[in-house]
Amino acid sequence: MVVDRLLATSHLERIVVLAPAIVIGGGLVLGALILMGRAFADSIREFGHPRLLIAGAVGLVAVVVLLTYLGVELPKE
Repeated sequence: MVVDRLLATSHLERIVVLAPAIVIGGGLVLGALILMGRAFADSIREFGHPRLLIAGAVGLVAVVVLLTYLGVELPKE
């Protein structure tokens, strides 16, 4: 019944109906990202060589980007 109502409404009405879910969902995602970012920053502070940790993270991202650019795919089961 609710799905039929959402499908029959105009685009603007659909946005108004879904706005609370979008705001709450966005807030949850943002809160989780902030929490993980603070935990990562705390881990860097406690690590003996923070430059080594950051260099490793940058290196890992660079390898993933390079392999993606080259079109390397993981084997499928």
